[in-house]
Amino acid sequence: MVAALTAFWPDKPENDWTYTGGFAIACGALAVAIAVAAFAGVRFAAFQRLKRLFPWLFALALFLAAWEVVTAKLGLLPLPFFPPPQAIVEVVIDDWGRLVEGIFASARLLATGYLIGATVGFVTGVAIGWSRLVGYWIHPILRFVGPLPATAWLPLAFFVFPSSFSASIFLIALATGFPVTVLTWSGVAGVKSAYYDIARTLGATQRFLVLKVAIPAAMPHVFVGLFMGLGNSFAVLVVAEMLGVKAGLGWYLQWAQGWAAYANMYAALLLMAFLCSGLITLLFRLRDRLLSWQKGLVRW
Repeated sequence: MVAALTAFWPDKPENDWTYTGGFAIACGALAVAIAVAAFAGVRFAAFQRLKRLFPWLFALALFLAAWEVVTAKLGLLPLPFFPPPQAIVEVVIDDWGRLVEGIFASARLLATGYLIGATVGFVTGVAIGWSRLVGYWIHPILRFVGPLPATAWLPLAFFVFPSSFSASIFLIALATGFPVTVLTWSGVAGVKSAYYDIARTLGATQRFLVLKVAIPAAMPHVFVGLFMGLGNSFAVLVVAEMLGVKAGLGWYLQWAQGWAAYANMYAALLLMAFLCSGLITLLFRLRDRLLSWQKGLVRW
């Protein structure tokens, strides 16, 4: 439906888009692929899992059709603020080199800051939950620093650190570390004392209690903190790249807004959404693998 609508309904003469035909072909190819997968699902069990995606695919088609009609066909929404779908396709095709460079730059910055923040937050949370002495000294610092938004430290971070890249890593690590610390601390502190008593009865050492009892029992809370930290790190990533870093999707957004290239801006937002969704999916897969023992205990 979207392919036919795009191909046979002419664009407004003053907005004759270059990639209208290409967008129609892409929609037609996607429709054929969905049809093939649907028919294959009758015979192959692996394709039957796609059934749950079909309502969303139909909703996506309706959204694309409405978007195409109100922008390219009728021109009801003002340009350049609301470009049609083929304008986004044009940006991806013509400016793919800069977009790919931005993806790699953002991924490098995000991965470095997130891993540092998650590691420090995990170790700190375990230490606070296990040791009262550590909790006595670290807890007040957490209550003072943690609730402040990481972006509030922007002026100080860009002054203290030698480069904007290192300052951005610090801000992302700070945004990630606080929820991971708090949730890990909560998980370790909430482990039932009966687990420790049984382990001590069997001759467990302090190291065994931490590594084999406290940390595994706290892992569900740890993953909640990791999910929260990932969302926070993405928000800080965009702000940091807009203000200090000279590469990345956040910088690309700022550049596109300065030139009123809203199609470029929407393309970068879509890529950023796909990147975040992919990372969340990987984190879910890691959680499912490490916490497979929970499937019979909690709602999965």
